[in-house]
Amino acid sequence: MSNGIVIEARKNTFQEGVDALRGLPSSVIGDVMGRLAGTTGLNPVNRSPVTVCGNALTVRVRAGDNLLIHKALDMLKPGDVLLVDGEADVSRALVGEIMMTSARVRGAVGFVIDGAIRDFEAFEQHQFPCWSRGVSLRGPYKDGPGSINLPISVGGMQVNPGDIIVGDSDGVVAIAPHQALAVAAKAKTKVADEQTTIAAILDGSYSSAWVDAILKQKGF
Repeated sequence: MSNGIVIEARKNTFQEGVDALRGLPSSVIGDVMGRLAGTTGLNPVNRSPVTVCGNALTVRVRAGDNLLIHKALDMLKPGDVLLVDGEADVSRALVGEIMMTSARVRGAVGFVIDGAIRDFEAFEQHQFPCWSRGVSLRGPYKDGPGSINLPISVGGMQVNPGDIIVGDSDGVVAIAPHQALAVAAKAKTKVADEQTTIAAILDGSYSSAWVDAILKQKGF
């Protein structure tokens, strides 16, 4: 540690977990994780639908400063999702087209930025998935401090380095590798249940009697 900069070693990738969770909706994953998981206040930058599933490389920076993000770019591996705790500050952009291009070349599959981005159109043009708190044309400082591969918070969600990140148009959720297979199994079951419910609504056989049952239980 020097001058408030901490860089930890990378975590191993759990590819089986990534494969199991790929394609599952973030909302359903959040539901089966107790409806407490997932980001708030971060929105997709892309106008077209995008999805992401990969391993977290975590960065924490001072508001408006992206020095450690530049270092993290050098550490990215194929399939990584770069997550940045930028203290929810949107006064200056932390990443833009140049940094996005560097990440794409290294095989990264998305950004989750709890802060601002710029070069908005470039993310759409290249269909590079990105979630952020806002957009700002103002450029960042490059002084530090910060950390890489330590636990961070993005959009109110705790993320540990190596977590599996699933993102789509609804938001982003982090899953610990040791929970990935169990979460994926529960999410697949819930997806099937929801498809059955939608089919019942469409063919007129759906019953909402459960609503009256709960209301009665609550004394209404």
